[in-house]
Amino acid sequence: MYSPASPRSIELLDALQSVVGSSLLDIAGGFSDLLEPFIGHSALVIFTEDCTGRPQKKAGDPAITDDVTLVELDAVRRSLTSEPSDPWGRRAVLGGTDRPITAWTASTGALLVLTDPELTPAGAADPESTLALIGRLWQLVATSIRQQVAAAAPAYLLDSRAASAERAKLIADLTDAHSTTLESLLAVLRSRSVSAEAARQTATDLAASAMVSLRAVSDRDRSLAEEPVADAFARLRDDLRPLVRFGDLDVQFIEPPANGRALPGEVAHAGRAIVRGAVLALVEQAGVSRVRVQWDCDGANLLIQIRDDGAGALTADSPGIGPLTARVAALGGTFEVRATSGWGSELTVSLPLDAPLTPLAPATEWGLSPREQGVLTLVASGARNKAIAAELSISENTVKFHVANLLRKVGASTRAELASLAR
Repeated sequence: MYSPASPRSIELLDALQSVVGSSLLDIAGGFSDLLEPFIGHSALVIFTEDCTGRPQKKAGDPAITDDVTLVELDAVRRSLTSEPSDPWGRRAVLGGTDRPITAWTASTGALLVLTDPELTPAGAADPESTLALIGRLWQLVATSIRQQVAAAAPAYLLDSRAASAERAKLIADLTDAHSTTLESLLAVLRSRSVSAEAARQTATDLAASAMVSLRAVSDRDRSLAEEPVADAFARLRDDLRPLVRFGDLDVQFIEPPANGRALPGEVAHAGRAIVRGAVLALVEQAGVSRVRVQWDCDGANLLIQIRDDGAGALTADSPGIGPLTARVAALGGTFEVRATSGWGSELTVSLPLDAPLTPLAPATEWGLSPREQGVLTLVASGARNKAIAAELSISENTVKFHVANLLRKVGASTRAELASLAR
């Protein structure tokens, strides 16, 4: 289809370079444009566990991209694993609708799905080669995504943290709404006033099954958003193994507590990137032969300490230190450099595990009463109606009344949007 030096090959390579060089927020749109001359599609969806804040990257028809779920994408990926075959001619439920798809997985585990695929005249000239080409392009793009996440740029960290908080609130709202509905349904169906025993039993089983499925969605989201601290540290050791194996550097690792609090994904990525950068900055100094890396977790912060045995001349202005301070600042952390002449340098980092709450907008902007402002503050903190009622000593029905008024005054359509606008 392409010869190595043909104009079309060069054009394709230029387009690919543009895609892999784009930000994580823009990579789906760029890749969709790159594939369009070969295979038409209504939407492109990427699912990668490397990006904890935004595991989905989407472009195309909003009717698909707005409604596709992690559960649906998980099902597609499982089908590719259990039924490896030609990516063409597949169907899957995406966005709640059964539709034709074509899909590929990369060696990183990332999934690419094109909905309503149709080969263009250029792609149809040699379908097998076209699909193979797309698979190889996807491998390069997926590798680029992993590398960008590993670098943990400040812009990515900020976006990832915001997305994680937003998704956690949406999951909490979903869980709360469905749990309340299903619990009410179970209570009615178990009532003695219902005479149709068989119908009651069937409905009870269905409702119980729905509750289990809902919990599975919440658990799946948690597995994407968090990384056990011991696993995160083990990945750090793997990252630094080449320095230990092929260099003269002695890297000592002080393990974190195995039962420490799980790290939000963006904190785990940032922690590893900061240590990698710090170690490289330390070994650039003359006379450094040993570096000690220690992680700890106090329940609220990831604590990182990196020490060398050099001359003790490192400062905050030393080469390689500036980008590290930007990463730490993106997560609201603290960074300190201490050097003692003749004894070495020490870098101390503290990364908060929870995103700081931003101040709420003044009540005067929306004409809120003091009581409504109090309810809004608790809604924005993630509190459920029952907890708000207990905190303010009012009934849950009164809380619902205030929330409804807040939605109307603020112009929000959902509870999650209300909390987001309040921030």
